[in-house]
Amino acid sequence: MANTSSAQKAARQTARRTAVNKTRRSRLRSTVRDVEAAIAAGDKAAAEQALKTAEPVMMRSAQKGVVPKKTMSRKVSRLAARIKSIGATAS
Repeated sequence: MANTSSAQKAARQTARRTAVNKTRRSRLRSTVRDVEAAIAAGDKAAAEQALKTAEPVMMRSAQKGVVPKKTMSRKVSRLAARIKSIGATAS
């Protein structure tokens, strides 16, 4: 238990930030899962739409410090490349 008032405040802030980050991380994972599912189904149009929805969520979570920025950039790039390859393998 925190002894000083500043330590108590820091504990409150940490708890608040943890809750917010947990929500952001959950939303991030859900949107990425939607893109992955569309890619697995081989539906290029749905995958592109899912990525269009997911990319702002992904980059916002990186900007807010939930995950590293370069990690999210790499993830977006790899998802986009996989979506692009759907059409290449189909035709």
